[in-house]
Amino acid sequence: MSFSLVTGGSGFIGQHLVQLLCARGERVRVFDRRPPGWRDAAAPVDYHQGDIADPAAVDRAMAGARRVYHLAANPNLWTRDPQDFARDNHQGTLTVLAAAERHRPQRLVYTSTESILAGVRHRIVGGMIDESVALRVEDMPGPYCRSKFLAERAALDAAERGLPVVVVNPTLPIGPGDRLLTPPSRMLVDFLNGRAPAYLETAVNMIDVRDAALGHLLAAERGRIGRRYILGGENLTLSALLALLEDLSGRPMPKRRIPYWLAYLYGTVDEFLADRVTGKPPRAPLTGIRLARHAMRFDNSRALAELGLQPRPLRHALADAIAWFRDEGLLTEAAGTGRTPAEVRAGE
Repeated sequence: MSFSLVTGGSGFIGQHLVQLLCARGERVRVFDRRPPGWRDAAAPVDYHQGDIADPAAVDRAMAGARRVYHLAANPNLWTRDPQDFARDNHQGTLTVLAAAERHRPQRLVYTSTESILAGVRHRIVGGMIDESVALRVEDMPGPYCRSKFLAERAALDAAERGLPVVVVNPTLPIGPGDRLLTPPSRMLVDFLNGRAPAYLETAVNMIDVRDAALGHLLAAERGRIGRRYILGGENLTLSALLALLEDLSGRPMPKRRIPYWLAYLYGTVDEFLADRVTGKPPRAPLTGIRLARHAMRFDNSRALAELGLQPRPLRHALADAIAWFRDEGLLTEAAGTGRTPAEVRAGE
């Protein structure tokens, strides 16, 4: 029997995609370095442990796959060795594409990112960013974005050669289940725990992780080959996000806004210490600060019209994320009690 292969199926979006596929009765194979954090005896998952940069392991995992969802990547904005990004994100994608050329799945969905559509030289005046953006690798604000840009370009090149590839560009995913704390979740936890006394004003787009996962499935079913789809939810300023977090959590959020130059100075020092002294991820990676310099508002109309994506309200996603953080012991007592997800939904 055929199955769907999910590389990175143990990750944040990946685990929700796996659960969604299993709930629809599909056979699923997960290829990841780590076992899935979610298990259900009624919906068993065929787990293949392996490295995305290992051609033989990828080839074995893909053999017989009807659909391939390639999510495996390093999603962080900093790593002590920048070559990790090139290895995992770019070279790993080349490995997956090469295996797909041999096994010819019916559809391959490649998970890109919204950040490569908002390069340092790109300016949107009075509008939003859509899939038509055409940038160069020189426009990318750091090694993470460069690696994802090159990987997406390789995926689109493969589509031009006849491989049935569809690209999705999720915006910032939030919600329950982020066990490794990807950058959006880490940002929320820092604010909720009072570890961010000030903020750099910008605009972001956030989507519930479960809707981002559904967008992958819809892209496989309805997406056009060689086409990008921004899987986005709501656009809002960071100050508006903080107001939402305060309302939902009961914890006062920072009111002090800092200028870009000060944030950049802090990030430079923070990243230097991470690189040379602590080896721990900086709280303010320079890539993130460069991206935040300009508003990142995204137009999700193509995904809504062509895929039928219907993102749920951001308030619901944030409430579910806060509840999950609290259940996992990631929030301090000072983070407040706030309202439960059920109370948030009932009050609307």
